[in-house]
Amino acid sequence: MAIKSSTCESRVTFHTDQVLSVAGAHLVHDVFSSFLSPLLPLIIDKLSLSMTLAGSLSFYQRLPSVVNPFIGMLADRVDLRLFISLAPGVTAVAMSLLGVAPSYAVAAVLLLVTGLSSAALHVPGPVMVAQVSGDQVGKGMSVWMTGGELARTLGPLIAVSAVSLLTLEGIWPIMLVGIAASFVIYSRIKDTPVRPPRGRAHIPLRQTWQDMQHLFIPLTGIIFSRSLMAAALNTFLPTFMTNQGQSFESGGIALVLYQLAGTVGALATGTLSDRIGRKWMLSVTLGIAPFLMLLFLLVEGWLVLPVLMLIGLISISTTPVMMAMVQEHANDQPATANGLYMGLSFVISATAPLLLGFLADALGLNTAFAASAVVALIGVPLVHWLPQDTSA
Repeated sequence: MAIKSSTCESRVTFHTDQVLSVAGAHLVHDVFSSFLSPLLPLIIDKLSLSMTLAGSLSFYQRLPSVVNPFIGMLADRVDLRLFISLAPGVTAVAMSLLGVAPSYAVAAVLLLVTGLSSAALHVPGPVMVAQVSGDQVGKGMSVWMTGGELARTLGPLIAVSAVSLLTLEGIWPIMLVGIAASFVIYSRIKDTPVRPPRGRAHIPLRQTWQDMQHLFIPLTGIIFSRSLMAAALNTFLPTFMTNQGQSFESGGIALVLYQLAGTVGALATGTLSDRIGRKWMLSVTLGIAPFLMLLFLLVEGWLVLPVLMLIGLISISTTPVMMAMVQEHANDQPATANGLYMGLSFVISATAPLLLGFLADALGLNTAFAASAVVALIGVPLVHWLPQDTSA
């Protein structure tokens, strides 16, 4: 996908309205896709699930990410703006019905649908953002990620409030908000010029990997190293808090504060990495986050929430930096490259909650959280093997 432009100015200009429109689709979609974590304690009770089965629900939500590279190949050849527009509505329907799911199998199917909808948004979305961000790709990725992180701040708050007002089984009418949003988003982005240029030769997926393996190999290690800690906080934080004697609402609030801090971090680090360099930014954030996680397990009382917010500020902020690196090294295959990155990221992220749930069943949730912090440290030396920055 590429912007049609006849002037140098359009290639370097940051198109704020277009970036915000695509980020808006990300916001609405991820508000609904983030319902699983805050609702998980209630779903565990309703369906009598073990921690391993509870973790596997997140796996089903992420399983369709295996098709991300193929969606990326398609997005480099055709216009997928309709997919971006439809995704918020489809996800809203599936996640709003989660409360009435009568069995584990039905819940898994709904989450699979959400995963497919998510893939249709998350692969072409960042590519469109990169193309309308001019020479400020890091800033564009920060705005894109801010939409997602703000959604994961609002999503738990909306889910907890909806359950409090309507009960778990009664939250389904809120799907109408997502359906309406899809119509609005389509009207905003339908004229964004992102149709791929005619005559571009098809580049095989294997060749894209070969062209970018110098980036993808160390990046895969970094994604894996931080995946367990991300699973601990994104999936099991409310469950962890309720196991500590806190209320269902307190668990939701903790997740909201963690994601709110992550929104600030995501907005800041991509923009900052445009100036100081991607590798330096990754080294700092990857090095600090694991120690904050261990501190979170040690503190008590009012200190828990500030430390949790610091973790969100630091740990979530690595994603826009890595996405900017992928786009800068993608050459003529931006969507295929992003599809590979998203495929790697989502598949690894899909297995992480399952593994963490298994560790929690075997060793306890506290020990599983601690183990996730130790594994996260592996990613720090891998930054050295990333290619040189093109941003600073």
